[in-house]
Amino acid sequence: MNIEDLREYCLSKPHVEETLPFDQDTLVFKVAGKMFALCSLSDYAAGVALKCDPERAVELREQYPAIKEGYHMSKKHWNTVLPEAFLPMGLMTELIDHSYDLVVAGMTKKVRAELGL
Repeated sequence: MNIEDLREYCLSKPHVEETLPFDQDTLVFKVAGKMFALCSLSDYAAGVALKCDPERAVELREQYPAIKEGYHMSKKHWNTVLPEAFLPMGLMTELIDHSYDLVVAGMTKKVRAELGL
């Protein structure tokens, strides 16, 4: 998945915005103000950080060399996925969905209802 495909896919999800909150190089995707994906614009191949269930995060890291502990993120809750590695078809979008869903699930019922999620 290239960076344009990543942007298009993330932005297709409900209530997602893309921001550059840290610097002019770190692209962050948020749902209702909460991060679910981020990557470098200048070094996209270095990886996309995605939130992940802690148990699944460990399993994924053991199964795929292209999935590593979150870089500069909580190693328990974030993975760095090398987007240009040869991952099984659909795995990258599945991991983006999982990250988005985890962030949405962490919102209050009131916020989810207001957003229609």
